[in-house]
Amino acid sequence: MIPYGRQEVQQADIDAVVEVLRSDFLTQGPMVPRFEKTVADYCAVPHAVAVNSATSALHIACLALDLGPGDWLWTSPITFLASANCGLYCGAQVDFVDIDPRTYNLCPEALEKKLLEAERTGRLPKIVVPVHLCGQPCDMRAIRALAKRFGFKTIEDASHAIGGRYLDRPIGNCEFSDITVFSFHPVKIVTSAEGGMALTRDPVLASRLARLRSHGMTREPSEMTHEPDGPWYYQQIELGYNYRMTELQGALGCSQMQRVDLYVARRHELARRYSELLGHLPLTLPWQHPDSYSGLHLYVIRLRLNQITRTHREIFEALRAAGIGVNLHYIPLHTQPYYERLGFKHGDYPEAEQYYAEAISLPMYPGLGDAQQDQVVAALSTALNS
Repeated sequence: MIPYGRQEVQQADIDAVVEVLRSDFLTQGPMVPRFEKTVADYCAVPHAVAVNSATSALHIACLALDLGPGDWLWTSPITFLASANCGLYCGAQVDFVDIDPRTYNLCPEALEKKLLEAERTGRLPKIVVPVHLCGQPCDMRAIRALAKRFGFKTIEDASHAIGGRYLDRPIGNCEFSDITVFSFHPVKIVTSAEGGMALTRDPVLASRLARLRSHGMTREPSEMTHEPDGPWYYQQIELGYNYRMTELQGALGCSQMQRVDLYVARRHELARRYSELLGHLPLTLPWQHPDSYSGLHLYVIRLRLNQITRTHREIFEALRAAGIGVNLHYIPLHTQPYYERLGFKHGDYPEAEQYYAEAISLPMYPGLGDAQQDQVVAALSTALNS
C-alpha cells in the first residue's frame, strides 16, 4: 500500500534522539528551547512555545486570548476536529464560516457577511481560526482587516503549512494574526513524532502560553504575587495543563527542521508532476493563489462527478483496492454527530459539503518516488475510465 503520507526519518534524526537518551535530560532540558528558537528564527517571529500536540497549542492559544464561556470561536468546517474543539475546551460556543470554492480555505467574503449579521445580533466572535488547508495560506491580509474592523483575535491553524510563504513572508511570522499554530505529527511536513508549537510576536502572550503548557506555574519572581520563599520556589498563577514537549521530540524536531525547505521543494515537484499527468482526466486539480507558496502537506483532487459514471465512494474504494492509500481531508465538522447535537445540520455550509462530496487526497510525501507516483496516476486513470 502506498500511504497518503509518511514521515522520513534519517540517520541524523536517530543520532539526535540517541544523544538525548544518553544525556542528563529527557524532559525540560536544552533541546526543546533549541527547537523553539530554530522554528522562531525560521519564521522570523520572536516567540515560539513548543507543546505535545497542535491540539494542545490551539487550546492554550485560546486560553491565552481569554476565550471562555459566553464567547464565540469561528473556524472553517473543512478541517480536523481540533480547530473547533479547542473553543469548546474553553467553554465557548463554536460556529463555522463556509469555504472558498477555489482554495478550500475559510472564505473572507463569507466571513464578512457573517460578521455583519453577527454585529446586528450581538454575537460577534472573540476568536477566528483560519485553517491553511493542504498548506496553502488563507487570505490573511483580508482576514486581518476584518479583525481590526470587528474586534476579534486571530489564531492561524497552520498545522499543514510550515515551510510555506504568504506575500513572500514565512507562514508563522504572525504579521496578520495574534498566534500561529504548527503541527509536527508524523504525516506533516516535518515531525517531532507528536508535537506542536504556538508562535507569536507578543511577549505577554508568549509568557502566558509557556505558563499554560506547564500547570499554570511560574518560577519567575516578576510573575509571582509575592516574594519567593527561596531558590526552590514556584507559584501556580492560573489553571494550566501538562502539555510539555519532551527532549526526545525537541531533538527530532531540530534535526528535521534542517530539511524543511528540501521537503517542501520536493512536495512542489510532486505536485507539478501530478498536475501534468492528471490534466486530461475529469478532475479539478489544486489551485494555488499567486500570493502564496504552499507547504503542500496534501494534494487534493476533486472528482467531476457529472463527467464520470462511478460514484465518489466507488472511485475511492477502487484506489484502495489497487494499493493506493488515498484519504479524505476532511469530513465537514458541522455534520459530525457531536456538532449536530449542538444544532448544526446538513445544508448549513454548501461549499464545504460539495467539496466533501468530490474530494480525495492522493499520496504526497517527500519519499514518494516517481515510479510510485506513476502507479497512483495509473490506478486513478483506470478507476475513472472503468
